[in-house]
Amino acid sequence: MILCANFKANKTRQETRVYMAVVESFVSANEIDDTIIVFPPFTALEHVPRNVLIGVQNAYPAQNGAYTGEITLEQLEEFEIRTILIGHSERRHILGETQEQIAAKFRFFAENGFVIIYCVGEPIEIREQGDEALMRYVDAQFEGIDGHYPDLILAYEPVWAIGTGLVPTADQILSMHATLRAKTHAPILYGGSVKVENARSIMELENVDGVLVGSASLSANDFCEMIAQAAELKQQ
Repeated sequence: MILCANFKANKTRQETRVYMAVVESFVSANEIDDTIIVFPPFTALEHVPRNVLIGVQNAYPAQNGAYTGEITLEQLEEFEIRTILIGHSERRHILGETQEQIAAKFRFFAENGFVIIYCVGEPIEIREQGDEALMRYVDAQFEGIDGHYPDLILAYEPVWAIGTGLVPTADQILSMHATLRAKTHAPILYGGSVKVENARSIMELENVDGVLVGSASLSANDFCEMIAQAAELKQQ
């Protein structure tokens, strides 16, 4: 299983240090061999040897340069960051990233050997138009994306379920993950209102290889509980 914690614009550097100490200790003490990735804000990046991977929520596709307000490969290399989140719905819908920009970012970081967690998903108005409209929308999010990139991790995040408390039915998750499985052999994560109470039942579903957790991951103890649930599933 792969379990990712996306802090978004939350937590200070010191809060992140405390959080990481809890999660690192839990992973070590319980001999967790699942892949655990934490995406803190840029201000909390540190170069510290860890048994939990650290990724970035975003970066500009360049070595360095005149890109005000951005972080580039040069800065990521300083922290030995090799994992990035690309295509998250909040960057698409709030910050206005186009598919062309997202694809350019994907190509750049793939060329530089990053592990890429690539997000796809639909807003509620698309879901309500039916399966044909849904698949047209999701297919468009694969334009310019190499679904066979060896270090790809795909994340399905229905936009209408992010931060709302709404969760697709098991059948809806199964259907979408089966459709995505036909496009790629990469691991497929589910994201969207994942929390302690539903993480296990989601991770039990076919073609669900882990979870991308937002607000519920801000509690180190809750995130550790989800990690424990994944470990228990592996033992069954």
